[in-house]
Amino acid sequence: MSSEQNRVEELRPSSGLAEPAVETHVALVGAPASTQSRILYPVYAVALAASISVWFLALRAPLWLDETSSFWQINAGFWNILPRRGLVSAAYPYILWLFTRITGTSEAGIRIPSLVAMAGAVYFLFLAAKELFGREIAFITAAVFCVHPLVIFSSIDARPYAFGALAITASIFLLVRLRNSDSMWLAAGFGLCAGLIPHFHLLFGTVLPILALSLILMKALDPRVLRRQLGVAAAVCIAISAPVIGDFLAIFHGRQMYVFEKSTPGVADLMWTVAPGWFVYVFAGVVLIAAAARRFDLRERMEVWRVVLCATAGLVPLLILYAVTVETPTNVFVERYRLVAIPGIALAWGMILSRVESRWLRVTFCVAVVAATCYQYYSSPFSNRHKYTWKYALELAQKNASADDAPVLMCSDFPSADYFPMPQGEAVKDSAMFTPLAYYKLSVPVVGLPRALNAEAKRVGSAFVLNAAERKQRFLALGWEPSYDTLHWLGDVGAQAYEVRVLGQPDGVVVLEFTPRNL
Repeated sequence: MSSEQNRVEELRPSSGLAEPAVETHVALVGAPASTQSRILYPVYAVALAASISVWFLALRAPLWLDETSSFWQINAGFWNILPRRGLVSAAYPYILWLFTRITGTSEAGIRIPSLVAMAGAVYFLFLAAKELFGREIAFITAAVFCVHPLVIFSSIDARPYAFGALAITASIFLLVRLRNSDSMWLAAGFGLCAGLIPHFHLLFGTVLPILALSLILMKALDPRVLRRQLGVAAAVCIAISAPVIGDFLAIFHGRQMYVFEKSTPGVADLMWTVAPGWFVYVFAGVVLIAAAARRFDLRERMEVWRVVLCATAGLVPLLILYAVTVETPTNVFVERYRLVAIPGIALAWGMILSRVESRWLRVTFCVAVVAATCYQYYSSPFSNRHKYTWKYALELAQKNASADDAPVLMCSDFPSADYFPMPQGEAVKDSAMFTPLAYYKLSVPVVGLPRALNAEAKRVGSAFVLNAAERKQRFLALGWEPSYDTLHWLGDVGAQAYEVRVLGQPDGVVVLEFTPRNL
């Protein structure tokens, strides 16, 4: 038996908690182990910092569609936030408004709140993993979380998802702390954080049953304390989350207005969320080496509640989103919605890696995963982009149309626009259906069209083209991919009176110019 196998890491109980049950193989003690710690923990710290650094690459990128909606919600001032929020997070716009009083409303400024929230999520996840598995595995868990593509995207997305991740990880941390505490205040804090989760996205509430089940299993041996703590946590959670029940019912009854294009995800999409491609190969290599060297421990048993929490906090919400998308016409398996599963998935990988008994294999795994991610992002020419944006199409339209004040026909990019009458006149530029115009301005007149080629689009479009043709007026038309049919239809309607040419297609947003034929 090697000298390393004869040493066991010394772990200090945190905040008065008893030493975790699964610790004997996590790290090593004695003088050599102390030397290893002085080397390895700085390596882990550098790896964690490097994993966070990739978040900043697209911080100043132009806003994409949903981010302009966030700006529109706060653009009319504090007292108009509530009327403008629609059926999205009520809490996030107020948080964004408060932050922008300090950070400003530049692209980076309105993304800083999400950056701060995601950093908080990493902090609480680290603390939870430290309580569960020790400090070394906590570093690995946090790094795995940080380099996941969904976390990288959401960390600077000016939307409520990062705050949802913060509420989830804070709930998990407080849940773990409840293991050796009879405090009702701690239970109330857990209920508060859990109740905030659906405020940032209704679908993030799919993790709540797992948190409740973990608490029940955790306290099963002490029914009296379980009843009291579960009762307090449930009461606070229900009270805090009650305001979003109306939103859920409204979305359920009008769900066709909030459905993205139907797509059927495959098992590969499911597996990518659990383990992105680079991750699989690194993990497989570490496990094979550990198995060959007999450093992979499958014998030591773990408490049931730990396994349930780590194995299902990510998997169950993910499978719910997947099943709903596959079995119904509603597509909720959207990448950013899957963020709900990533804290649990990171803990699950931490639980598995806690079984690897070699410190050097664990640190190799962490460094390799972070290095692969950093190389991928820092070498990619697309890393400074954050989804598609309307900015460049609107800049092109402004430059072309401002010369003669030519009006612009603009197709909305929101699915809900297909179910409402179009706003008229200047109201288009301050409408929830045309939020890119709130941030990237057009000085020329704008006529709004629905997203799809429906009866409303034909009514508004044909009336506009007929009127413009009579006045021999030049105009532009803009639309993203779901509106290409509308642009083709406009070209057909105006074919006799207009020459139609494509001015550009920046980020997939087509800009058409309609020039009267007799000019």
